[in-house]
Amino acid sequence: MNVSLFSWVVIILAAFAANLPFFNQQLFALVPLNKQAAWIKPIWVRLIELLVLYFAVGIVAHFLEAGIGNVFSQTWEFYAITGCLFLVLAYPGYVLRYLRKKHA
Repeated sequence: MNVSLFSWVVIILAAFAANLPFFNQQLFALVPLNKQAAWIKPIWVRLIELLVLYFAVGIVAHFLEAGIGNVFSQTWEFYAITGCLFLVLAYPGYVLRYLRKKHA
């Protein structure tokens, strides 16, 4: 496959994974946490989900890079930049969950 296509796959996967914790009340959109109708998933659970999904996308990207050829070593700067980019990609989900005005 094309390197450009792999790059777009990782970007789209990262955007989807970054917003996933904010659009549902289940753990990783699979495991129901509580059966009460009024229960809302706390922010700390969403942040843990975000961290786990960041590393999951990183693992997928690593395997795609390994399939292309040589895997480059990464330093702390790479993880700082990609972590901030992942948080930027999560911003629309955060806005829709916490900052949007709820009409009664």
